[in-house]
Amino acid sequence: MRLTTKGRYAVTAMLDLAIHQNSGPTSLAEISKRQEISLSYLEQLFAKLRRAKLVTSVRGPGGGYQLGQIANAITIAKIINAVNESTDITRCKGKGNCQKGDMCLTHHLWCDLSDQIHDFLDKISLEDLVTKHEYRSGAKAQDLLM
Repeated sequence: MRLTTKGRYAVTAMLDLAIHQNSGPTSLAEISKRQEISLSYLEQLFAKLRRAKLVTSVRGPGGGYQLGQIANAITIAKIINAVNESTDITRCKGKGNCQKGDMCLTHHLWCDLSDQIHDFLDKISLEDLVTKHEYRSGAKAQDLLM
């Protein structure tokens, strides 16, 4: 498995949103500036996150995005799934046709590992990350730079 920038950026943006949720809706421009992620890329990601009901948008002055669920209900696996990322590490995408149409010797090993990765990420919520001191201190440093 290789988590692409799509998955990494989605998790980063959602964590930023969770950290700043007490300040009201957050604009994508603010997230873009703090996290150095392209605004147009964030717009694409947030369209997917909105369809998955992980975020909601608020229109008008002072508008932006906010979490669509409570932070402890949003897991990292949900975020990654919402942007169509995969935790599958098999070469065959789990189809079992890895070796010239047949299942390779290690297919079940990689399937089991893929399941373990997904289960691990499904046990970590945004709230878990927000309450960790390391993430809080990093967010404070970013806010001071703005």
